[in-house]
Amino acid sequence: MAKNQAIVIGINQYRFMQPLQYAQGDAEAMQGFLSSEAGFERVWLFTDNSPAIGGKSTEPFRANLLRVLRQVFAQPFLSPGDNFWFFFSGHGVRHQNQDYLMPLDGDPDDVTHTGIPTLEVTQFLRQSGADNVVMLLDACRNTFQKAGQGIGLDLAQESRRTGVISIFSCSPNQYSYEIPTLKRGAFTHALLEGLSIRGRCATVERLDQYLEQRVPELLQTHLGDVSQRPYTIVEPRERAHLILMPQYASLAEISVLKNDAYRAQTHNQLDLAEQLWLRVLGAANGQEVDAVKALQNIAVQ
Repeated sequence: MAKNQAIVIGINQYRFMQPLQYAQGDAEAMQGFLSSEAGFERVWLFTDNSPAIGGKSTEPFRANLLRVLRQVFAQPFLSPGDNFWFFFSGHGVRHQNQDYLMPLDGDPDDVTHTGIPTLEVTQFLRQSGADNVVMLLDACRNTFQKAGQGIGLDLAQESRRTGVISIFSCSPNQYSYEIPTLKRGAFTHALLEGLSIRGRCATVERLDQYLEQRVPELLQTHLGDVSQRPYTIVEPRERAHLILMPQYASLAEISVLKNDAYRAQTHNQLDLAEQLWLRVLGAANGQEVDAVKALQNIAVQ
């Protein structure tokens, strides 16, 4: 049975940047969803006033977040077939050709020393031991008067290199909007819909399609003529068929994943084949004879 864990961060009351209205609520809603509906065993929550964990503060200032990342990922604690998700709702900045997530004490006049590079975050996440790492970033908020490009370029390249699944709230030249009538970021609202029983988005590909359609629809309804289009980076392309929410997976979606696994194994891409077969096994609640046999063959090879 696959293990599922996550880190969820949402920041409203920035000390040196314009405050946000609903980032904390976004994070709390995501933490609640992952813990209840998605069945995650552990979700670390970091917001302006999240409760302490083991007597230690969860306030999302830079030194504290980096301390937690160093401690949590000091040694691998998950295995192939497991999942680790990272959700961030807040400000993101592109500075000197590098992407940064801005913590509570992030200073736009000193991004290098007060922001957290997205590449550093992915390096920590990959040390979890899970072969399925998902990053969900709602980090180019429209209340931050930025110039030039938003974040996304670094993670796009890193995702293609490492296989980390990265889902961005908007394109690098766009803003990520909050919707006062919903008291939620447009992206997070659509994300929670898509992953829940309403959207029933079992796979990465299906979730990507849902977000591309739903976010502009929400904005048109609540804010009028503004532009925000989420996008997903996933490589190799077979990983787009990975099943994020097994409870909604159809037989057809499991069949597509099986075909990808067969193809990878036939082409001697054993690491990829193993990852895909483990996902097939998880989606079928361990009752998939072909997956068991294939994994045994891969072990022998």
